[in-house]
Amino acid sequence: MNRNDKQAYDRGTSLFSPDGRIYQVEYAREAVKRGAPVLGIRTVDGVVLAARRATQSKLMEAESIEKLHKLEDTLGAATAGHVADARKLVDFARTTAQRERLRYGEPIGVETLTKAITDNIQESTQSGGIRPYGASLLIGGVENGEGRLFAADPSGTPQEWKAVAIGGHRDDVQAALEAGYSDDLTLEDGLTLAVTALLEADPDLESGELNIVTVSEAGYEVVDEGTASEVFADATAEEPEE
Repeated sequence: MNRNDKQAYDRGTSLFSPDGRIYQVEYAREAVKRGAPVLGIRTVDGVVLAARRATQSKLMEAESIEKLHKLEDTLGAATAGHVADARKLVDFARTTAQRERLRYGEPIGVETLTKAITDNIQESTQSGGIRPYGASLLIGGVENGEGRLFAADPSGTPQEWKAVAIGGHRDDVQAALEAGYSDDLTLEDGLTLAVTALLEADPDLESGELNIVTVSEAGYEVVDEGTASEVFADATAEEPEE
């Protein structure tokens, strides 16, 4: 394929190249990789969602960087990639969850909400005049008393995970999750593993940059700075000395 042919497929948001690729979707995935790392961990008690809030300047308020979002009482989302695109998807998720509760009088299921989000994402890959979302989401919550965790990428593909990372340094964080995960993790264990995995992406990570929430039958709860600092201290103390 010569350069001109490739550029022709490059410009079309809904065109397959001869080798079966949609370049704009692949570029959207690259946008996600440029974001700060975000992860989710399923435990026996619920789900842990964690992110690193990386500020562009010391003068920026870290709290203004939103990576973790409450969708429903027992549903949360973590985002990586273009912030504006992610915000639109979060708004869609919240509206869908509220509509389900008003219609049926009960919270929407984690898998049902995930597939509604990914259906919306997929439409942007097959319609002219629009581009794919440059963001990925992790959707975590409690369904029938059990934690469930899903990932949605710019192609509109939903996948269920026990533990998963998206965003920058994804391979390093995912490797740490695979090494430290077990099926009997508690929420407290999940917090420690989350911090340990984020440290793999950036050994210079500071506790003040952590943004962590837990989603369980008790609801969507933000981990306060004091608890985050204690978890951070425990995670760094467990690192082997050189």
